[in-house]
Order: sequence, then structure tokens, then C-alpha cells
Amino acid sequence: MAKSDKIISLVRAGAMGDKIQFKRVVESLIADERQKRHHVIADRLEQELVKLSTSNSTVDTPTAKDNRVSSLVDEISPKLRFEDLILPDSVKDSLNELVEEQSRVDLLRSYSLEPRNRVLLVGPPGNGKTSLAEALAESMMVPLLVVRYEGIIGSYLGETASRLKKVIDYAATRRCVLLFDEFETLGKERGDTHETGEIKRVVSSLLMQIDSLPSHVIVMAATNHSELLDRAVWRRFQLRLEVPQPTRSQIESWFKAFEKRHDISLEYAYETLSKRLYGSNFAEIEEFGRVILRKYVLTQPSSQMRSIISSALKTWSERTLSSN
Repeated sequence: MAKSDKIISLVRAGAMGDKIQFKRVVESLIADERQKRHHVIADRLEQELVKLSTSNSTVDTPTAKDNRVSSLVDEISPKLRFEDLILPDSVKDSLNELVEEQSRVDLLRSYSLEPRNRVLLVGPPGNGKTSLAEALAESMMVPLLVVRYEGIIGSYLGETASRLKKVIDYAATRRCVLLFDEFETLGKERGDTHETGEIKRVVSSLLMQIDSLPSHVIVMAATNHSELLDRAVWRRFQLRLEVPQPTRSQIESWFKAFEKRHDISLEYAYETLSKRLYGSNFAEIEEFGRVILRKYVLTQPSSQMRSIISSALKTWSERTLSSN
């Protein structure tokens, strides 16, 4: 929506007394100004919303981050790029489509369409779900907000839902990627007989708040245990992407990139490395890479990479056997 259209929508919402739409349009304007680095006007708009909230309790508005959400979210300036990650083609294609929709939002809105903005990442731990969220934020040139559950989850009735609302309200005024890692912590199945009524209320409240977010906020939820998620969670996310364990081909690609990144030669067949490390996740493979790189650096100038890798593979195999 062009700025002129937003102003018209703002006037219309004010004239009709539509407080919810009024708030959404102002939040969108604030996000636009922050994207342009017009922080003075963005802050003034936020201040006006704060004034409005003091006279009308039905309009909930943000205040400064350090007062509201410093203990609830970590704000990260993304550095990882999609090119740094080894991803299935289907995941790459889906995320590239999402980025295009977000970058061409004005065209979509001219046809009364909104870009998709809710993504659910499913898969075993250690395979780059969090890194993927960072890379998406980097490609869109927006900050990554990571929800901190230790600050969110409270012991008193209603405390968790209230803190979640603070996070949602804060994110709504910014172009950002909002990441809920280990989403099963909050999005558990409401029919679970072991869960309390409070948890069920939190899930219901969270789903409604996610629905209320404007499309310039990309909500990403990552889970290692999709079977624990409430069925309604699945319906809320327009993109549901699986991030599986790496294939042998992907492990080979990782080691090729590793050589290039560190300007070294492994002196080992990629096929052999992928065969020996198959079944490991990317986090474990990266740790293996750090092990051999440390040894290589410490034994220079007489480093023998092939011998270093053989020794590391032997240790790795013994560790794997002991863990099983």
C-alpha cells in the first residue's frame, strides 16, 4: 500500500471509529519510517500512540524497547546469507518466493493481496532452522528478533500471555523477522490432558496475536517436535517447511564450501567424508570442521591435513559409538 493510501485508510479508520484498523495503519507507517531510517518521525508517531493509549485502554501501544522488551527478545543484526547455508532446493525456492512477495508488496496490494508472512520450520535439531531465520532477515535487510522464553514464561496467571503481547506489539511497529525457536514450548496441543488451563489460554492468545500482526512482520516458528504442536498452529502458517538431516550430497557441498572459506585443502575425498559423517546434523559437522581446523592451525607449518582428518574421524567414530 502506497503512503498516500495508508493516510487515506488512517483518516477513514479514524472517522469510522475503527480503533483496531487505526492502530494497524499507524504501526505500518512507523515501520515504513524506520525502514527509511527516519527514526525521529517514527518515534514521534509511537509517542502519539502512547498518548492515545493513556486516554483509551482499548488501544495497546508500544513504548521504548529498553523499557518493554529488553528481557523478552534479543535483537540481532543478521550476517548469515542464504549462500552460506546448505538447504534443500524446495526450501530455497519457497523462501525466495517469500522474499519476492515482501519486496513487491505494493504490486500485490494493488490487487488486494498481501504477502505471506508466517513460516513454520520443522525438523530435527542442529540443521540450521535458526540460521535460516537469520539469513531471511539478512536478505530482507531487517533485524532478527529472537523471543527469549526465560523472560516470557511467568509463574503467575496471565503473566505469560501479557509478556507475549508486549513482544507482538513491539514487533508490529518494525519491519523484522520475529523468531520463536523451539515453538513447541508455547504452541503445545491444547487437548493435552497434562497441560493446565493457563497453557491452553496462552496458546489461544498467541495464535490470535500472530494473526493480528501486519504482513511486514515475518513470523518464523521453529520446532524439533512437530507432533506436540496444537493443530490450529499448522493452519496459522502459510509456509510449512521441512529442514531435514543433511544428505551425503549436502555434506560434500559443505566440505567444499569449508575448503573455500578457509583457503585450505582437506586432502581427503569428499565421498569418504560424507560417508563417515552421514547421520550427523549440520551443527555436528561444523564442530568436526572446527576440530580439524584448530589442529591444522596449531601444527603449522608442518601440518598434515590428511593425518589430522584421519585422527579426527577415528575419535568421531568412537564418540558416536559411545553415545549409542
